[in-house]
Amino acid sequence: MVHIPVSEFGERIERLRELMRAADLDACVVYGDEYRRENLRYVSNFWPLFERGALIVPLAGEPVLLAAPEGEMVCREMTAWQDVRVIPDFACVTVPEEIEYPQAHFTTFQKVFDELRQRGPLRKAGLVGADAMSHQVYLTILNSLADCELVDANSMLHEVRLIKSPNEIACLKEAARIADSAYKALMDAAQPGRTELQLAAAAHDAAYGNGAETVPFCLVSSGKRVDTIIGRATNKTVADGDMIMAALSVQYEGYIATINFPFVAGSRSEEQSRFIDLLIEANDIAKSKLKPGGKQADLVKAVKDYFRGQGVDRYDLYPPLHGCGVAEAESPYPNEASTGEFAPGMTVNTDISLFGHPDGSNRIEECFVVTEDGYEPMSALVGQLCGKWTAERGAR
Repeated sequence: MVHIPVSEFGERIERLRELMRAADLDACVVYGDEYRRENLRYVSNFWPLFERGALIVPLAGEPVLLAAPEGEMVCREMTAWQDVRVIPDFACVTVPEEIEYPQAHFTTFQKVFDELRQRGPLRKAGLVGADAMSHQVYLTILNSLADCELVDANSMLHEVRLIKSPNEIACLKEAARIADSAYKALMDAAQPGRTELQLAAAAHDAAYGNGAETVPFCLVSSGKRVDTIIGRATNKTVADGDMIMAALSVQYEGYIATINFPFVAGSRSEEQSRFIDLLIEANDIAKSKLKPGGKQADLVKAVKDYFRGQGVDRYDLYPPLHGCGVAEAESPYPNEASTGEFAPGMTVNTDISLFGHPDGSNRIEECFVVTEDGYEPMSALVGQLCGKWTAERGAR
């Protein structure tokens, strides 16, 4: 089974500590919950359900993982760390009431920080995930560090997560393999007379049947609904000639691969075919710029220049590439002014899209790992579909 070994979580913490020392931080608090799980999952392997969690990382010694009462046992089951504590502040995120847990053994942020002060001074601390937590949780952390400067440390985790290890890449490849099988099932189900929800159900069934941890999203829209960009599946019936916009995201061991290929249910018009041609050609252009040392801005500019040349740039709504990993979209997420370069071990998605075009709206998403001499696709299916399409169009 492909997974991230416990030892790798220790290596991640040491890389984080190097950045902490450079920023003169004595500790770092990494927050996460069911909805914004990526940073906490990355440093602890814990993914809260309904509740919240945080890993407190001192400069020395084992980190302290804070969980909530109902999720304590699954936290201990999942996490790479031994020191797990329970605090009331992290109980169910969806209700305003204070829930009683008479059998819970609670601690507090204040007690944990006081304990850390016995190991060494606590003058300046970083906080990862302030943008995701509730105001009340933020105030509790802030008040518990009244004599300590608290600074935003989100950039540290983005930097640590940027280059993937062989184990991370293996997990992403497995997520992509599962996504491929599920997308095939969705395309097979996309027959006139079926509903969008039935297409999504086919994808979910195949994804879980092939080992998905979860399906973060399965976007399905058809006909004029493709203009919704990120439309959820509905009871709308797919008609003959409807363009289908289906983006499928699959999570495996915390790692997320997303794929999307534009297609039409039943008979396809020449106008729809030319529209799909545009996306495939732009995706090929993007891939030609994907190489170690290549400027990320050059990839963005090449795609946008192509769309400008084809007179469709007004339908191009956002940059054509983003990173992937423990989040569906993560760094790098470049634009034409970005200064970053591609490096071996980066994992990215091309995200080539046109929305509001008279002949349809859609995108191509294909996931890659940057290698020493170019790139390697993680999804086999999208490349196969693009190649088959190009061959069939060229034969006409």
